[in-house]
Amino acid sequence: MEAQKYTSEQIKEESLRWQGLKTEVRKIIVGQEAIVDRILIGLLCNGHVLLEGVPGLAKTTLIKTIATAIGLSFSRIQFTPDLLPSDLIGTLIYNPKTQEFQTRKGPIFANVILADEINRAPAKVQSALLEAMQEHQVTIGDTSHHIGEPFLVLATQNPLDQEGTYHLPEAQVDRFMFKLLLTYPSVSEEKEIIAKTFTHEKVLQILGREDIELGQKMVENIYIDQKITDYIVDIIVATRNPENAGLANLKKLIAHGASPRASLALHLACRAHAFLKKRYFVIPEDVKAVAADVLRHRILLTYEADAESITSDQIVQKILFTLPSP
Repeated sequence: MEAQKYTSEQIKEESLRWQGLKTEVRKIIVGQEAIVDRILIGLLCNGHVLLEGVPGLAKTTLIKTIATAIGLSFSRIQFTPDLLPSDLIGTLIYNPKTQEFQTRKGPIFANVILADEINRAPAKVQSALLEAMQEHQVTIGDTSHHIGEPFLVLATQNPLDQEGTYHLPEAQVDRFMFKLLLTYPSVSEEKEIIAKTFTHEKVLQILGREDIELGQKMVENIYIDQKITDYIVDIIVATRNPENAGLANLKKLIAHGASPRASLALHLACRAHAFLKKRYFVIPEDVKAVAADVLRHRILLTYEADAESITSDQIVQKILFTLPSP
């Protein structure tokens, strides 16, 4: 069956409704507009988001506010070194009356999951979460249980120089569409945060499940020219073979480049970015806007890059500056 086509006016009208969602979130959250945008893109693309920042930056409040404004179920899971997979996905409980095992589902069965301090949990828990993220299902006993749609994991992690934190497996990190870096608010924003402390504003539901599904379908219909697709592939390939893109000086800094999953994520994310900008087509600026968020956790740096204090963000910006855009 041919996919539904949408007019530019329909896309603009629906995009305005998503702008209303951002306005509702701003009742509670001060600043962090780029972070809110990326979370909405993750929702539009069915992509998971990893947020990194020090404690106290309102990560939990932000995610809970967005979940309320879109009318979806929300679950917060605190990751600790002694967390078990059953604490995450659930377990089988023996009922002596029926003499049967019954499934008790865990907190993973929600639409929006806040995986708090994800880099404090052991490998078995990460493996259970990985199945949920990739397959949108979990296995309890010998039975697989589907997790309802939409399903979005928003994970937070503390910077790795903090005590008791560990590197996430590369395979799991690659499942996150975005890695976002939260920073401290500006002076004016911090004053506004204090002023809002006792306002007790109530967050209203702006969108529903059907609206999210419609937005996801519209994003799939955003037009992307072949030249833009070629540009996306050139960016990804440049992270693997920088010398072929005239960036031979980056070769010693990159241990491993981005995977094909990065190409798919960037291709979809720039469509969603165009949608939020009320456009029915992608332009190179959409690609540049989301490239760092898609790639910063997918480019593994060498020890030499660490020694020179070079970040993956700097490498991405160098690639974007050097490659000619359509």
